[in-house]
Amino acid sequence: MAVKIRLKRLGKVRVPQYRIVVVDSRKKRDGRVIEEIGKYHPKEDPSYIDVVSERAQYWLGVGAQPSEAVAAILKVTGDWQKFKGEPGAEGTLRHAEPKRDKLEIFNEALKEAHSGDSSDAVTKKASKKAETAEPAAEAPAEPAPVPAVETPEGATEEAEAVETAETKSDADPDRPDADKQA
Repeated sequence: MAVKIRLKRLGKVRVPQYRIVVVDSRKKRDGRVIEEIGKYHPKEDPSYIDVVSERAQYWLGVGAQPSEAVAAILKVTGDWQKFKGEPGAEGTLRHAEPKRDKLEIFNEALKEAHSGDSSDAVTKKASKKAETAEPAAEAPAEPAPVPAVETPEGATEEAEAVETAETKSDADPDRPDADKQA
């Protein structure tokens, strides 16, 4: 059986994520695998590469052939040089800087807000809204005059009948006779 070390694609449409897998060469790209030995996320900066070195060395030792892409990844991590016995086994893998803890960022912002002038905490957008809201608060709002509408005498009786029907339908649901109307 010919064994290959190749990539198995996962992820979304434009965000590929790969698993470095050991698989029978006759299987599909994303088919059944023998073993998963690593991860590769090319879209991150720098690319995230995580290979279980011991398992990669084992599979290379028993004759598994890496694909071109996996061979390049193994050269970056230094596993290929270690397998061949060449110098440079430490590899050239770059690691991303660790992200700051959200709690630490929040506490820092809280200290900045409470120390010194509090006007720095107000954004320009919020201060513009405050400026526009002040003139509106000063001017008293006058209700708009309601235009008088002339209606025929029969129309007012129909409107009253509709209003009474609406008030009956809006009756209290706790009353037992409200269920009969609904």
